[in-house]
Amino acid sequence: MPKINYVTQDGGKHEIDVDIGYTVMEGAVNNDLDGLPAECGGACACATCHAYIDPEWLSKLPAPDDMEDSMLDAAFDRRDNSRLTCQIEVTNELDGLVVHIAENEC
Repeated sequence: MPKINYVTQDGGKHEIDVDIGYTVMEGAVNNDLDGLPAECGGACACATCHAYIDPEWLSKLPAPDDMEDSMLDAAFDRRDNSRLTCQIEVTNELDGLVVHIAENEC
């Protein structure tokens, strides 16, 4: 089972086992991790699961589609490494992924 490394706003580090096929957002929500309210439940309709992907991992992810890119425009402090975690499906190749949770207020 891949391990996803979440870094919270306060600098806390959480290594969480996430089942293949789940999203990075679901891994956080299912483990009661603070900072990802995921108000829309993963429908790519709110940007409250916004995170910054560690630069070394960006090339291992598929590019955001048009819907995600559009929703990221609504995210606070969008950066080049911004992603919506509801759109990142966990695979074996993402074992060790580092995700820095952005400021996500609803």
